[in-house]
Amino acid sequence: MKNVWYLLIILMLGTLLAACSSEGEGSSGDESEGGSEGDLSGEITVWTMPFSGDSENEEKMWNNMASTFEEEHGVSVNMEQIPWSNRDQKILTALAAGSGPDVFYAIPDQMPQYAEEGMLLELDPYLEGNNMDDFADSAMESVTWDDSTYGLPILQEAYTLFYNLDIVKEIGGDPENLPKNWEEFKALAAKAKENGYYATSFPGGGSMNGALYPWIWQAGGTVLSKDGEVGINSDQSVEAFELINTMYEKEWIPQDSVTAMHHNELWEGGEMLAVTGSGINLQILQKSGEMDFEIAAPLKKEEQATYGTTGMFVVPSNSGNPDAAAEFVKYMTNAENQRTFNELTKYIPTRESAKDIFEDEPKLDKLAGFTEYTKPGVIHPAARDIMSPIQSEVQAMLEGDKSPQEAADAAAEAIEQQVGK
Repeated sequence: MKNVWYLLIILMLGTLLAACSSEGEGSSGDESEGGSEGDLSGEITVWTMPFSGDSENEEKMWNNMASTFEEEHGVSVNMEQIPWSNRDQKILTALAAGSGPDVFYAIPDQMPQYAEEGMLLELDPYLEGNNMDDFADSAMESVTWDDSTYGLPILQEAYTLFYNLDIVKEIGGDPENLPKNWEEFKALAAKAKENGYYATSFPGGGSMNGALYPWIWQAGGTVLSKDGEVGINSDQSVEAFELINTMYEKEWIPQDSVTAMHHNELWEGGEMLAVTGSGINLQILQKSGEMDFEIAAPLKKEEQATYGTTGMFVVPSNSGNPDAAAEFVKYMTNAENQRTFNELTKYIPTRESAKDIFEDEPKLDKLAGFTEYTKPGVIHPAARDIMSPIQSEVQAMLEGDKSPQEAADAAAEAIEQQVGK
């Protein structure tokens, strides 16, 4: 698959058209957030993905958004939904053939790869008057590469620990004073184990974004910086490896954590003190009404931090109508449309002014407040390539083949090899 990736990149680079943009052109149509309207015409194609289980209302939302834009700007908007599976290959193949969309959805570990290869339009010339200060800082970090803005964010997530309050009470914890730092969490985890419960989940077979990276950030460490500095085997980062190894050895996490993708059954069955979750988990728990639970603020050792992806819309550099495409991205991500989109999908708006949609939903409102602590993963073109070797080293540690320091050192070596390619 990796060879296919690079072949597609080479093919695409041979067919990219020069990106064109006009300083200051384009606007969201919202005087508080946009600039001058400019002279737009023609048509654009926009690729989105399914963001909720409500496909009917989601389609209606996109169609209404497109229709309003068409009326305001005279640009025909073709909205197309593509599946999540194989989206990278679909996007790359279409762009290489010159038949790709004018706007498409991307996430933080895709954006730097695309931007580094010259595949994305720089949006900065279009952003004057777009009220950029309204975007959360953590969201803007995700759309920036090499000091340029390549996308505008429409959604965020914030992952944090959800606690089963019945278990908290049973083991002598205080539901009103859930753990705030590693020491408090470890103390409660030990009590959970003593009473026959797992403390939490560790999905060692899943993405390291949610499994390993938050512990590293909380310890004050890093994985790989934007400028290519490897930090996964620093003293701080190794503390995260040590904590995970300790949790495994003490059976605070299940013994299948080496390869498990999740531990939903244990959590839902009342056998686990806490599980890392986001807005989707919150919806499920609230709909079922079967568990008394609470969400806690992200933990801290040296830094309060957690994982939370940012979803953005970007414009390919070979768009046939870049001015209209950039304008539509601004329009999609203005405060009004963010309210509409995130009310339906229950993701967190990236504009601070749009977070008022959760004022009557206390738990979602609380979760939205945690985006100030979120990091979107590794922002680097090698972000996806380093995930698998890091995972392999963590698994080797849990299986007893390597010490935490040895696993971290081996992961650092693997990262350096990827970055050096």
